[in-house]
Amino acid sequence: MKPRSKILIIAGSDSSGGAGIQADVKTATCLGIYAMTSVTAVTIQNTKGVKSIVPIPPDQIYKQIVYTAKDIKPDSIKIGMLHSTKVINNVMKSLQKIRTKKVILDPVMVAKGGSKLINEKAIKLMKKKLLKKVLLITPNVPEAEILTGLKISTKEEMIIASKKLIKSGAKNVLIKGGHLNSKKVYDIFVNKNEIKIFSSNRFKTKNTHGTGCTLSTAITSFLSCGKTLKKSCELGIKYVNSAILTNPKIGKGHGPINHLNSIKLKKIFK
Repeated sequence: MKPRSKILIIAGSDSSGGAGIQADVKTATCLGIYAMTSVTAVTIQNTKGVKSIVPIPPDQIYKQIVYTAKDIKPDSIKIGMLHSTKVINNVMKSLQKIRTKKVILDPVMVAKGGSKLINEKAIKLMKKKLLKKVLLITPNVPEAEILTGLKISTKEEMIIASKKLIKSGAKNVLIKGGHLNSKKVYDIFVNKNEIKIFSSNRFKTKNTHGTGCTLSTAITSFLSCGKTLKKSCELGIKYVNSAILTNPKIGKGHGPINHLNSIKLKKIFK
C-alpha cells in the first residue's frame, strides 16, 4: 500500500502516545496518508494527567515547517497545540511562506485531565488572526465557549456559537459535542451557507484520550486526498467513533482510543 497523499502536522508531543503528535501520526498512517511533523512542545504525561510541558523555541517550529515543506510539499496541514503568541506568529509566518490552502486548526486549550495548554494572550491572537487563515476549526464545547464567551449546553447553542465564530472570520466550523450531557453525540458543521448536524451513538467509556487530535487529523487526511470538507468531517467522525468503540483499555486514567481500527492485516503479515 502506497501513501495516498501527504500531510504536515504542527502539534505538541504526548509521551503517553494517546494524543498529540503521536496520535496524529498513527491516525494518518492508519488512513493511508504520509505524515510529516513540526513539534511545538514536549509534554510529560500519562493517562492520568500532564506533569509538565517543555516548549520548543518558536523559531525552531518555523524552521521545522518551512524546511520540511520545501522538500515534501503537504497536500494539507493540521495544527494542534500552540501555547504562546510567539509560536502562533511563527506558525502564521510559515503558512504564508509555504502556501498550502487546506489547513485545519484544532484549537487545543485544555488537556483531558484539566491542565491548561495555552495562555490568554495566545487565545486572543488565535481569535483575532489565526481563525481567519485556516479552512476549518474544530473546537470542542469548552474550547468553543472560550473562543466565543458563550455558555453552551445544547446543540442549538452549539449552532449559535458556530455562527458567532463565522462572524469572527472563521470560514468553516465543526464544534464537537462530546462534552454535552446528551444521549447522542452531536458534532455540528457550520459555514455561511449551511448547517450539518452529525449524530452519533454515545459510548460509555473513560477511554477517550486523544479523540480531538485524532478527529482533526482524520479530517485533514481525508481532505488531503480529495474528499470534500463536509465528507471529510463525516468520515473522520466515523473513524473516531470506531476507535472509541474498540478502545484497548490501556492505562489507569483516561486511556487512548484504537487508531488501528481501520487496519486489516494481509495474510503475508499474519
